[in-house]
Amino acid sequence: MVEVMDLEWWVITYLTALMIPYVISFFLYTIRMFKGPTLPDRVIAVDALGYDLAAFLTILTILLKSPIMIVCSVVLILWIYSLDIYVAKYLESKELGG
Repeated sequence: MVEVMDLEWWVITYLTALMIPYVISFFLYTIRMFKGPTLPDRVIAVDALGYDLAAFLTILTILLKSPIMIVCSVVLILWIYSLDIYVAKYLESKELGG
């Protein structure tokens, strides 16, 4: 039978291993967000950053066994979606000359 301490060590080890790609991707998304050549590139960077953060919050919710944190993830996803709608309407009105 696996001891609890041994299981916690594995969880912490795997969480640390998963954190490295997330930190690298957050850094790259942040650079693209500020240096993006066009507005759609910047919006895609914000989307990717937000969705990765929501996925990380979901994983953290499962590991910490705190179901209330999933609400933060859902709200974040809805804000990202509303940003996409707002930018799409802005770009469409700009294209149509309105």
